[in-house]
Amino acid sequence: MNIGFIGLGVMGSSMARNLMKHGYHVLGYTRTKSKAEALIKDGLDYQENRVSLAKKSDVIITMVGYPSDVEETYFGESGLINHVKEGTYLIDMTTSSPMLAQKIYDEGQKKGLHVLDAPVSGGDSGAKAGTLAIMVGGDEADFESMKDILSCMGNSVIYEGTIGSGQHTKMANQIAIAGALSGVAEAIRYAQEAGLDVEKMLDTISGGAASSWQLVNLGPKMIHKDYAPGFYMKHFIKDMKIADEEAKERGLTLDILETVLSHSSSLKEHEDDGTQSIIEYYKENS
Repeated sequence: MNIGFIGLGVMGSSMARNLMKHGYHVLGYTRTKSKAEALIKDGLDYQENRVSLAKKSDVIITMVGYPSDVEETYFGESGLINHVKEGTYLIDMTTSSPMLAQKIYDEGQKKGLHVLDAPVSGGDSGAKAGTLAIMVGGDEADFESMKDILSCMGNSVIYEGTIGSGQHTKMANQIAIAGALSGVAEAIRYAQEAGLDVEKMLDTISGGAASSWQLVNLGPKMIHKDYAPGFYMKHFIKDMKIADEEAKERGLTLDILETVLSHSSSLKEHEDDGTQSIIEYYKENS
């Protein structure tokens, strides 16, 4: 089975590598070829454009940046929808709009394609280790057909429901992260102003009810101003905007989400840093 992989950035490169480790023939394409050099050396079958990849692949996975990138990848003159073989599986693993997932599915149905939305959580460390949480929407039979492939990249691969359900689940995930991330930053600023040994404080509360992935993994990075991106702030802002829009569509006002979105969006100089850089907001405004 030939697996095409489009988008070989921080997350996608590790995900594609894990598919290769499991013995799959992986064809790759990304807009900046230099990002794929290490994978090419290890056997990635690099394609010079999407059309070439589309024609040779039985399964295509996309992991790009923004909904606009997803739209461009799937539609238009060089879009996948217009060039893949009938029966191809299309799996968008970008965190994107549920409505866009539905559009891809509807167009895919007209052409005999199998479409899944399968966003992930776990950051760059989870992508490298193959331990991502993968949330999948689409037809259940298609999910079952692709579960083994998805399991090469994640250790939690869960069918959430009809198309778009994966994206809605990821929105819930990002809403929960927004509060947890901001809470860690506030706890650190409080500890600093109270004169505590902040590292000792983190060690202490990480063993109790306050423990979370954000606390354990990003708390120490906040203390040491290590803002190297495991997950870009600009992408988190994008995710929160989608979640806020989807909430408003349903008549919901999510105060914590909107507050964290506002704080994060004000950090223009940190858009290319990791989400832990949110601590800078509290340094400047508390």
